[in-house]
Amino acid sequence: MTEGSEASIIIKKVKKGHGGAHGGAWKLAYADFVTAMMAFFLLMWLLNSVTQEQLEGIANHFAPTAVSQSNSGAGDVLGGKVLSEEGAQTAESSRSSIAQDLPPPKAGEGSGGPNTQSSTEEAEEVAKAKEEKQFEEAKKELEEKIKSNPSFRRLAKSLLIDNTPEGLRIQIVDQDGLAMFPSGKATMYLHTKRVVEMVVGVIEKMTQKLAISGHTDSVKFGSGAGYTNWELSADRANAARRALLEFGLDPTRLGRVVGKAATDPLLKDNPKAARNRRLSIILLRGTGTGAKAKKAAPAKSEALPGLDDIQKKQLQQ
Repeated sequence: MTEGSEASIIIKKVKKGHGGAHGGAWKLAYADFVTAMMAFFLLMWLLNSVTQEQLEGIANHFAPTAVSQSNSGAGDVLGGKVLSEEGAQTAESSRSSIAQDLPPPKAGEGSGGPNTQSSTEEAEEVAKAKEEKQFEEAKKELEEKIKSNPSFRRLAKSLLIDNTPEGLRIQIVDQDGLAMFPSGKATMYLHTKRVVEMVVGVIEKMTQKLAISGHTDSVKFGSGAGYTNWELSADRANAARRALLEFGLDPTRLGRVVGKAATDPLLKDNPKAARNRRLSIILLRGTGTGAKAKKAAPAKSEALPGLDDIQKKQLQQ
């Protein structure tokens, strides 16, 4: 610096930083808080989603293999006590261990677990087995009834009972020389009504819904008749429905009543055969309520121990 020159003065301002919201420390604290909350909710979810047996298994995994009989976990010479001038004393920080059983899960908690699914499947299997037993007992009872009644012995071939995927199917079919209805009509013969009455006496103790269908052979009505096998099969199905109700069947058990004409022959290779003309009553599988249906008082019908005159003539042919 030369003489006479003025000295340069440099002023440096230092700007001090501010804490609080302008700093980054709060972010770390907030992140720790969020992490802790996530861990807490994850723990609560895990405790709620496992079963009592799984919780006990976890607790047993972390339980000590040996249990001390002393007040502390030491179980050594001092037994959880400390030495002092007055002698051995129990330390204030030593606490007795407490074993506590975990509470069982409340109803509805942990739904969807393997135990819930297993219980549902077991209940379904039990219900299916019970229904299968009902079907077998009903089939056996019907066969015994029609064989034990002298008036029904000839009709034994007219009653077909089989267990199908849809349910227990009871069919009343025509025989050659022994029809269930007059030709081309939907008015039941007397012996047909007696068979229906016998069927009601067995199935009224059950609770499954019923599907009723009428079937005909493939022989068509004459031209200009204005009446076909479709109408005839539907009318005969409705005649069976009325007879079932007449003999005391609960009307709420009726599921469907249809006429199928000749579309589902019993003898597919002989669609004109008499046995294709039939009534089908199916106890639909899986529709039972589990409780006994209320037994309705059957309508009084005239005493008919055997077949009427028309059917006697048919049997003699």
